[in-house]
Amino acid sequence: MFAALLFPSFILSSLQLVLAASRTTPPAGAVVVRAGTTTAGEFSTITAALNSLPNDSSSRSLFIFPGTYTEQIDITRSGPLTIYGYTTDTTTYTSNQATIAFNSPANVAGSDDASGTLRIHKNNFSMYNVNVRNTFGPGVQAIALSQYGSEVGLYACGFYGYQDTLYANEGTQVYLKNYIEGGIDFIFGREGSAYFGGNTIGVLAAGGSITASGRQTNDSGSYVFHQNTIVLGNGAASGTAGSYYFGRPWSDWARVIFESTVLEVAPNPAVWSLWDGNATSIDHVINADYNTTGPGATNLKRASWAEQLTASQAAQFSISSAVGSTWQSWVDLSYFV
Repeated sequence: MFAALLFPSFILSSLQLVLAASRTTPPAGAVVVRAGTTTAGEFSTITAALNSLPNDSSSRSLFIFPGTYTEQIDITRSGPLTIYGYTTDTTTYTSNQATIAFNSPANVAGSDDASGTLRIHKNNFSMYNVNVRNTFGPGVQAIALSQYGSEVGLYACGFYGYQDTLYANEGTQVYLKNYIEGGIDFIFGREGSAYFGGNTIGVLAAGGSITASGRQTNDSGSYVFHQNTIVLGNGAASGTAGSYYFGRPWSDWARVIFESTVLEVAPNPAVWSLWDGNATSIDHVINADYNTTGPGATNLKRASWAEQLTASQAAQFSISSAVGSTWQSWVDLSYFV
């Protein structure tokens, strides 16, 4: 707020450019992944690079050069791991040049998790400036990211799918300054505790929902969204504008809060939807928003069970409430929103 008062917008833009940094060479000690490489010590696939790491408590990192890596990744090593993607601007997903892509629907893979292009089954993981795609498209669940770890941070990445793109199913996790795209229930899970800050969320389907929280008990889990922007995704279906929803409760204890959201595209005026029209599934549901603005935020008439929070009520839902009071010990604060 004070910066905006002290500096004209063109100076702020210049400062942001100065702060932007490239990452086009591997950080010290990183294992290198480069498509088609024949250089000794480098790997042409991410899977091979991961297999080269010791399964111990040591901290390791990978650096991925530009290219599309068509493979399914399951990360399980015990020690801390960071993956960096090649980019000319680390502050945004728009300059990402490393992509992991796979085509796997859940009905063939055997489960939501098994269909994931990138599956995180470990704690202490972070990833920067990598795109992750499940290229299956509409029809059935097909996950881009399947997340089961705690203290997991995803920064300036891109997650692309259609139905069930991002499976925030277990553990504590933050998503900061990413792009997340999908059509149906594309941010979902059962026991995950997640904070989404400063992301761009692209909607693709008429009548689709961004979230589907499957929280089944009165535990500490929640999805807290703070200062995200909702846009039409590339190739969005006709009629998506004015018909999509912030979410629908997958289970009776769903808890999803959107704060200071900017709507570049209007949702259905009800904002929230029921799961298969079942009104008995909302006894303990918290579907709420606060300070929703932007050109798409006019004429909203929220569903009867949904809440429009006051400032004091919204203050109860934060990164601390979502992932715990020790979050500063593992979240990259340079991306925090």
